[in-house]
Amino acid sequence: MSMAGRGDWNQGVIEAFRANGGDVPHFGRSLVLLHHVGARTGTARVSPVMGFPTDDGGWLIVASKGGSPENPSWYHNLRAHPQTVVETPDDGTVEVTARELDEDERAIAWPRITQRAPGFGDYERRTSRVIPVLKLSRR
Repeated sequence: MSMAGRGDWNQGVIEAFRANGGDVPHFGRSLVLLHHVGARTGTARVSPVMGFPTDDGGWLIVASKGGSPENPSWYHNLRAHPQTVVETPDDGTVEVTARELDEDERAIAWPRITQRAPGFGDYERRTSRVIPVLKLSRR
């Protein structure tokens, strides 16, 4: 898919999320809208990502990029600017801080993620990189 096509798809998901209170066809209420600022450009962006709720009220997000060899742009942007916000189906807009899980934390989280969303396991098999998992903690 071209970058323009991907942007159009993302924009459709964002519009459906906002129009339907976070309920998106084919995804239900499993997405959050991740706001991030370009690490190099400073451009504000929004990306729909699957959000896995944590026991402490945060979310885990997966930088899979469909199993491609490189991480998604939003991953690099969050590393540069970890203070951000997410739009959620249940809590509206929430201020969060992003942090990449360390190896041990990821080892615990990954089986739970792939049990709930097996596609991430497929993405992992497509790439030689370790797919990062980030924790979004409420501020």
